[in-house]
Amino acid sequence: MMQKWTITAESSVSICFLLFDRFSNICLANCLEPLRAANTLAGRQVYNWQFLTPDGLSAVSSSRLQILPDAALKDMPACDYLFVVASYDYLKHDTASLRQALRQAARQCTTLVGLDSGPWLMASAGLLESKRATVHWEMLDGFSERFLSTDVTRQRVVYDGNRVTCAGAMAAFDLTRQMIQSHLGNAIAVDVDAMLMRDEGLGLKGTRRPNPSHNPVQRAIAEMHKNIERPLPLTDIARLASCPLKTLARRFQTSLGTSPGQVYRHIRLTEARQLAESTSLSISEIALRCGYESPAALSRAFRLRFGISPTALAVAQGAPR
Repeated sequence: MMQKWTITAESSVSICFLLFDRFSNICLANCLEPLRAANTLAGRQVYNWQFLTPDGLSAVSSSRLQILPDAALKDMPACDYLFVVASYDYLKHDTASLRQALRQAARQCTTLVGLDSGPWLMASAGLLESKRATVHWEMLDGFSERFLSTDVTRQRVVYDGNRVTCAGAMAAFDLTRQMIQSHLGNAIAVDVDAMLMRDEGLGLKGTRRPNPSHNPVQRAIAEMHKNIERPLPLTDIARLASCPLKTLARRFQTSLGTSPGQVYRHIRLTEARQLAESTSLSISEIALRCGYESPAALSRAFRLRFGISPTALAVAQGAPR
């Protein structure tokens, strides 16, 4: 599928997180924080979410973080995504009443997602019949023996129609980033990577985690981030990425849907926006730090991308001046 650099989301995306006692904090955070970052970078609430529990009472994570839900599962509204977030005690949670509730909830969401041991609860409710799926790898053998009609595979994330299963923990970030990439394009996804200091998987849809040292696109983007104040010629970026410039350009187009030059400008302008919003630097200083020859040149490029001048944005955000 052709990758797109930018996508305009026509409507917001609604998500429900169904939390079970002793769920994994890191699973939940690796979903929520990229979504929160995407909203910040998009400048609007693309993603809206709420928390559910089976009984409407608070859920306590495996590390004793308590979450007060918005509603019980039976009161779940129609939504685009339902995330089933479970980790420990999944056999205890797997009751006849829960299976029935999950089947009803599956009819009210467009896509059903299971994290960590969540796929076990989905499969027990008959929601993974004849589907490819994964689960936390510690329970993979038991899962495949228990649910014979499910095609079980040892992967980080598995997509099969409107069912998505995820092995949990760090793989939850991979899953959420792919959602952002699909809904908003690679430009926001690359910015999320930078905001959360992630340097793996840029523009890649595969379920296996790549080695960043083997990917010239990742190496090139890393060099762009290192050289914002004094932008390097693209020939130097290609040399540092150990890839001929023409080959690098093809790889950028294939994986991100745009050119290396466009990505470099995007990175510099994202940095300019962050400085305008959160520092007391003058526009002249911001222009200098982001590799623009003058405040006027920065303002033209900034307005073209964000629809507002850096000065006006700083005032609107109440940045110290």
